[in-house]
Amino acid sequence: MGLAEAGQIGRIRIHPENSDLVYAAVLGNLFKSSEERGVYRSKNGGESWEKVFYLDEDTGSVELAIDKSNPRMWSVRRTPWTLKGISDKGGLFKTTDGGDSWEKVKGGLPEDITGKIGVTVSPAEPDRIWALVENEKGGVYRSDDGGESWTRINTDRKLQQRAWYYSRIFADPKDADTIYALNTSFYKSIDGGKTFQAITVKHGDCHDLWINPDNTDIILQTNDGGAHVSLNGGETWSSLDNQPTSEIYRVTVDNQFPYRVYGAQQDNSTISVPSSNPGGLTPYENWLAVGGCESGHIAIDPRDNNIVYAGCYGGSISRVNLANDEYRQILVYPQLQLGQAPEIMKYRFQWNAPIRISKHNPERLFHTSQVVHMSDNEGQSWKDISPDLTRNDKSKQKHSGGPITLDNTGTEVYGTIFAFEESPHQEGEYWAGSDDGLIHISRDRGDNWDNITPKGLPEWATVNMIELSAHSPGRAFAAVLNYRMGDFSPYIYKTNDSGKSWNLLTDGTNGIPGNHFTRVVREDPDRKGLLYAGTEFGLYVSFNDGSNWQPLQLNLPCTPVSDLAVHRKNLVVATQGRSFWILDNLNVLHELEADTPTGENKLFTPLPAYRVSFQQARDRVDNVEGSSSPNGAVINFFLAEEGETEINLEILDQENNTLRKFSGKIDDKDEDKPEEKNENFEIEKLKAEAGLNQFVWNLRYRKVNVTKGAQVWGFTGGQLAVPGTYKVKVSRGDWEDSKEIKVMGDPRIDTAQREYESQFELAKNIKYSLDEIYETLRELRSVRDQVNRISQAAEKAEVDLKTGELKKGIIEKLKTVEEKLIQTKNESGQDPLNFPPKLDNQFAYLYGYVAGGNEAPTEGADKRFSDLQKEWENIAEQYRLIMDIQVKKFSKAVEEAGLPRIIF
Repeated sequence: MGLAEAGQIGRIRIHPENSDLVYAAVLGNLFKSSEERGVYRSKNGGESWEKVFYLDEDTGSVELAIDKSNPRMWSVRRTPWTLKGISDKGGLFKTTDGGDSWEKVKGGLPEDITGKIGVTVSPAEPDRIWALVENEKGGVYRSDDGGESWTRINTDRKLQQRAWYYSRIFADPKDADTIYALNTSFYKSIDGGKTFQAITVKHGDCHDLWINPDNTDIILQTNDGGAHVSLNGGETWSSLDNQPTSEIYRVTVDNQFPYRVYGAQQDNSTISVPSSNPGGLTPYENWLAVGGCESGHIAIDPRDNNIVYAGCYGGSISRVNLANDEYRQILVYPQLQLGQAPEIMKYRFQWNAPIRISKHNPERLFHTSQVVHMSDNEGQSWKDISPDLTRNDKSKQKHSGGPITLDNTGTEVYGTIFAFEESPHQEGEYWAGSDDGLIHISRDRGDNWDNITPKGLPEWATVNMIELSAHSPGRAFAAVLNYRMGDFSPYIYKTNDSGKSWNLLTDGTNGIPGNHFTRVVREDPDRKGLLYAGTEFGLYVSFNDGSNWQPLQLNLPCTPVSDLAVHRKNLVVATQGRSFWILDNLNVLHELEADTPTGENKLFTPLPAYRVSFQQARDRVDNVEGSSSPNGAVINFFLAEEGETEINLEILDQENNTLRKFSGKIDDKDEDKPEEKNENFEIEKLKAEAGLNQFVWNLRYRKVNVTKGAQVWGFTGGQLAVPGTYKVKVSRGDWEDSKEIKVMGDPRIDTAQREYESQFELAKNIKYSLDEIYETLRELRSVRDQVNRISQAAEKAEVDLKTGELKKGIIEKLKTVEEKLIQTKNESGQDPLNFPPKLDNQFAYLYGYVAGGNEAPTEGADKRFSDLQKEWENIAEQYRLIMDIQVKKFSKAVEEAGLPRIIF
């Protein structure tokens, strides 16, 4: 809604009496001079904007207090190596005519070089204003006369530390003596700002606040951990863990089944979660921290998934054994970097320094500063295997920030190796990219390095990652970002000759917009030339080696994509603000071309399916939903056209017998009608639409055809398919296609094929008997209804068939059989606790016992089935005698009298 080039918007204020009157404090592009900086006003609810205040291209507005429309102007510029946030032009400005004219506020406020200023006006007493000022004489200033004169009332450093990152202050809507200040903690003053006490919150680094104007006990506070709410003035808070807002730097996967996903969360711990939930636990209950801290890379020992190496700022790297919680720090050179200028450091470790385990020697570990470090003994000792592979510009290794406030956290440590990979084809071939725009290669285990930086790569750009192709040696890609130099262009480079020549795959006109700077590129290991790119504004795919790109956003939120991993035909996505996402079934993309015709039906080859139940778990504490892999074989098919022609999908077994059949039409409006009548029970409903469809076969055969009204305390689904090869067939009109489906056992357990077959055979026999029972009940009830109806017809016609005695005997005997097969008193799900279940429930219970799991049936199960089967055969024999003698006799009598015969 307008202001498309505004960059960072520090605050939006809406006039309390006219919601069409809106003000925006625009800080602008932090990384370059920007004429968009200033204060903007809209008189039509944001449809159009006018700039009403502007100082210069380096000074933007970061805060607005609406009562007197006071903005704070802040000169700020960020680069990869520093942040400067001071100026003699900035300060506090005031307008009394809605923004048409402005004047700088003085009257006791510092007038020399200042940095960031927070400002708030008391709604309870509008002439009272507070300003939190970054200055040599910084602190909390207060005015009680509408800004004419000011007094410094508080000099606590706890409110001024890291001033550029915080400096937020808020007035209580009802109490003129109560204000809140936000910094590393959350502070409250009840004496007008003279003193502040900390309020305990669920996470530090506090940045914003909203206070309910009608009930000031209700406050919403945001911080680096998320957002939470208090209903009692900050005594207690809602959870931070009910929103998937994690900012993930990098993504790593392991080789477990299901595999786990790892990353470091900004201002939180590292995290490991399963790619799918294999049991009843929620995502939160499966969540592990794996050492390191908020900023680092993670590497998993391929020999033992419990051994995790995780990084942190300042060169910190930990080795954790998750099996026994053993934790060890293995820094290359333990030197405190905090507060230090990079120029005095022996090793310049970036906030986000690569950690890698050799693809050829799992005992070999790499870590990078301005040089490449290697360890062959799990970090006990390290050696440098490269010279400084950066530009090593000492002018960019000074203190970050200043001159008022320094800010050496490690984020602005510059001139470092930011990307590192070992060739998957050749041991000892290493590629390194720096955050100041260089790429090097060594083919001799680090003895010699060649500069292979692409021509045209911006001088101070960051080589964010290097992707070495799985398909051929010397083939590589580099994702380069330069937004920190004010350049938002996407840069993805490709080489096929080990860096002798490079091609730029992103020119702003071939699919990735010119301002969607790229953070990551990956090539699909199963299809050469299929590329995935993560940008600041989402995900893109190329089917032709980067010649053209198109969005692959689907349901992924519009959020920065910070890293990607292609694993087991899944695309694992790390985002900055929306946690992890996984796009499964990349086999669909493998079978597409960039110009795939959309006028043809197509069935895609399914991936192997595993006999594992993945849970769609909901967090029992915080209502966080964690989605999971579909349970079964995922079948994707494309339908080119709308229309009424029926679509059929069949699952066939190894002997080409149809074990499941589904049928439907596009845009079928009868979604709410009963699925099928009993006579069509073999055909199940299929929902489909024009375009790409996804159907999940749950690896089960047809379910039990339960008779209407039965209350079953047991299992009546289909038995699981035995591991092996099956087939899916999809047809519509004259078009038909089929593909194989491979069903696999759970790779975590050791079950022999004969055990799967034994389980299947017994489950099939139990289900067959259960189907027979319910079919017998349907027939029994039909015959009983016919006997009653025909007898009533005979009485009305005054036809003496002498059937009364026959009818009575039939009804009584059928009732006896029915009550042995099913509990007729059960009407609700819990009724079996009161009215004992009969034979159908006994079979259903045994069926669930046998059909669950992945093992051969127990001897007890075999014996129980034998006993139940004898019981059922006896009852079936009783029933058959009733039908063959009494019912046939009755049917013959009514037929001779000219009435309808019994049908059974």
